[in-house]
Amino acid sequence: MRISLGPLLRGATAGVLALGVLCAPVCAAAPAAPSPEAERLPFAERYHALQHGGIVRAANSAISCRTTATRTAAPSCLSAREGASAANGDFDMFYVDVDRDPNTYNSSRAELRLPEGAQVTYARLYWGGNLRVGEQKPPKDDGRVLIAEPGGEYKEVLADSPVGHRVAQGMDAFQASADVTELVRQSRSGLYTVAQVNVAMGRSEAGAWGGWTLVVAYENPAEPLRRLALWDGFDTLKSGRELRLRGVRVPKGGGGRVGLVAYDGDRGRGGDSLTVSAGGRAATALTDAANPRADVLNSTITEPGATPARREPSYSNTLGYDSDVFDLGGALGRGGDQLAVRLVSQRDAAWAGALFIAVDAQQ
Repeated sequence: MRISLGPLLRGATAGVLALGVLCAPVCAAAPAAPSPEAERLPFAERYHALQHGGIVRAANSAISCRTTATRTAAPSCLSAREGASAANGDFDMFYVDVDRDPNTYNSSRAELRLPEGAQVTYARLYWGGNLRVGEQKPPKDDGRVLIAEPGGEYKEVLADSPVGHRVAQGMDAFQASADVTELVRQSRSGLYTVAQVNVAMGRSEAGAWGGWTLVVAYENPAEPLRRLALWDGFDTLKSGRELRLRGVRVPKGGGGRVGLVAYDGDRGRGGDSLTVSAGGRAATALTDAANPRADVLNSTITEPGATPARREPSYSNTLGYDSDVFDLGGALGRGGDQLAVRLVSQRDAAWAGALFIAVDAQQ
């Protein structure tokens, strides 16, 4: 039995990146029909709201290195997982698989943390990877993934909009996504498991990479009034991608958070940055202890706070998958009526998948 997860929430495009379905617990039955595909999906606004609340996310990678590197100059796989500078092309890569289920070949878990009193208003699951490495995976399974809520069993999720799928720069890359609002609204906080991300294993110069991110917007009367927005698309990062929010009044001294999902950023290569500006003023490069200002796409899954959300596995270097959340801190200190976010990659052959923002607002 399949149950529709409801219609897409669509908003008018607020910026340009110049930059479901559930089934019964066991979902190894007949494969779903392939989702429509597009070589390039321009970034567009997927969801927006003006409400007391914020955005949280859970994320993890679907593939990692084996025990040895293929180049003598590369660090060991263990060192890379613990945070050493290394690229996925340095290793023979193999699936992450934590669920002990013989019916899945990859799986990973991550914790979603909703504040007490929060009510989910929208949730979307993103997944993607490289289909061409030591093996070539068929794209027919790009638009299908399994998800298990905290304490639950696997349910099939099918992409509910076109899948970004493009062969370029030695890679056969894709990203898919689906509305999972009802599932998250009912299940709330805890460890979510995602399996069967269609990603290839092995080794190539381009490298194996892939992962998933669950983005959740919520309403909470105990929190400040905020502008929440989520954009998605799928395209290579060549000369920079930019999103602009117009008519958004950011109060003086206001703050917030911004998050991104990107693929194939290599740690230590540098040349990539995420900047934010308000009121047409000079941009501020976002950085933190895990993300240097000139190496933001460095294969990390990070968020502000002293205690990071739980992940299984919890590799420091994901070898090609970024899902990072940054505190805007003083970047919006002077306020303004126009907010611009710019993501640039000058060296990495990286792909942009999603970007979200939650900023203090005035009515």
